[in-house]
Amino acid sequence: MTEQKQNPEENEDVRLYQKIADRAAELLQEGRKSIDEALKKAGDEIASGGEYTREQAEKAGAYLRRDLTEVGRKLKQSRDTVIAAAEPHRLAAGVQSGLAKLLTSTADFLGDIADRSEKVLEFHTGEVTSPGTLTCKDCGKELRLKATVRIPPCPSCHKTIFRKSY
Repeated sequence: MTEQKQNPEENEDVRLYQKIADRAAELLQEGRKSIDEALKKAGDEIASGGEYTREQAEKAGAYLRRDLTEVGRKLKQSRDTVIAAAEPHRLAAGVQSGLAKLLTSTADFLGDIADRSEKVLEFHTGEVTSPGTLTCKDCGKELRLKATVRIPPCPSCHKTIFRKSY
């Protein structure tokens, strides 16, 4: 986490983010929901409990969805690395064909996730995000976050737009 302490309101946003993440994970483990369905259901359940408003739950769910799509983008990069390392020209024709089909369908799936993540690569001061590294888009200063926090302004140039890496 950054050196700054969070105020009680920020702690509530972080706690809500974590509650939605935990409940969505439970729903996904049950195997009956897509990620979007699990996030919506988790947010609805938490909002119906009365501790948080539906607007707060939707906002925290959007932050979580953004973070998950960033993970998907990283998976696409990993897939590209695997494809490059496999050197299909060295494989037997049958194995090569099967691998190509598998990688193509995986690539299509991950490519779709990556395309959606491109829309949410920018992170802004005031948003809540999970641990990782935020890089200021103006001066390049890195903020290494060790916990879920509300994003502060850049400590170097005080700008408010970042790009996240994990």
